[in-house]
Amino acid sequence: MLKKLIGLYYHKYTPRFLYKKCDGGKESGVTGYFLIEWKMVCSIGILHFKEGSREAYHNHAFNAVTWWLMGDVVEEHHPSGDHKYFKQSFIPKITNRNCFHKVIARKESYALTFRGPWLDTWLEYRPSLNKEVMLTHGRKLVETSSV
Repeated sequence: MLKKLIGLYYHKYTPRFLYKKCDGGKESGVTGYFLIEWKMVCSIGILHFKEGSREAYHNHAFNAVTWWLMGDVVEEHHPSGDHKYFKQSFIPKITNRNCFHKVIARKESYALTFRGPWLDTWLEYRPSLNKEVMLTHGRKLVETSSV
């Protein structure tokens, strides 16, 4: 019974309020403090980026609008290697689902994010393994392929 209740809590159809989680996985260095995370509708939260980045590039299951509140980050795109720099600004950063990137915090940084509805899958590219993986809700592995 408890396992079913826990499963329901993490289900994509269930809204969660005042929720804290590792955003992008435990190795990402990003903590999300969400007012709401309802994957079918929207998410609103504050993201805390520790200095640095994890290795993997990724796209997203959602589109997002993000305002940098403090800090200094670089967005590195894959495979082009193009860089974009972001600091505190009234101008939001728009992240489309198809943006394949990683965010490198040059110092501890905070952002306010508004996310749209989630698709069921997204991709990560792990350079050290030269592998692309497809993930779904709960960061569960769906598929792996060599690049």
